[in-house]
Amino acid sequence: MTSEVFERSNELRERASEMGVTLSDRQLEQFLLYYDLLLRWNEKMNLTAITEWKDVLEKHFLDSLTLAISLPSHVAGLRMIDIGTGAGFPGVPLKIAFPEIEVTLADTLNKRVGFLNEVISMLELTGVSTVHSRAEDLARDPAYRMTFDLAVSRAVAALPVLLEYCTPFLKVGGEFVAYKTDSAYEEIDLSARALEELSCSVSGISIPQIPGTDLSRVLVHVRRDQEVDSRYPRRAGMPEKKPL
Repeated sequence: MTSEVFERSNELRERASEMGVTLSDRQLEQFLLYYDLLLRWNEKMNLTAITEWKDVLEKHFLDSLTLAISLPSHVAGLRMIDIGTGAGFPGVPLKIAFPEIEVTLADTLNKRVGFLNEVISMLELTGVSTVHSRAEDLARDPAYRMTFDLAVSRAVAALPVLLEYCTPFLKVGGEFVAYKTDSAYEEIDLSARALEELSCSVSGISIPQIPGTDLSRVLVHVRRDQEVDSRYPRRAGMPEKKPL
């Protein structure tokens, strides 16, 4: 192990530990390999504008793991879908840190799905799958509709739009967590109709800090209260064009 790899591993281990996430040597190896693959693929396609180790650590890896404080103590068998996962955030870091979670990574760009498939293979991750589809189409598939305990999404759309994208995947009693910034409060105010139409309610807001920085993440927690109306989601493009 080179001194650089050793330093990065220690930094990731210590800062994740401050968030209540304990990483084994194998999990640290997976995170560092994920970083290497991200850089390698980023040379041939636009995965992220953030490439320096410190920035990826804080703004991608640790940011993704902010959800850890809200996860149940036993996550074995928990089914999670990451909508608009892009380069795999937050789904892949959560899968590495909590391998018992069953994860589906959904994205609209086939090239990104190709990258994610290589990540899954090279990191030897199990219990994780990818799907190339728009959320509006995928949520109509009986194999995905109302079958997940948890849905997550980061840097995809405003909350009224995200609600229509993500909540149809949830079982009754399931939770959608939107990774947001300080705009979350305004977005919640704008989501009253969407929440009512989609039979959901905001169950809480958490604001975890990213250790060693002045950065924080606003997580909006949304609960599915009843079965989703068969009208939703509307056809592809409509949620963004005409938000509820």
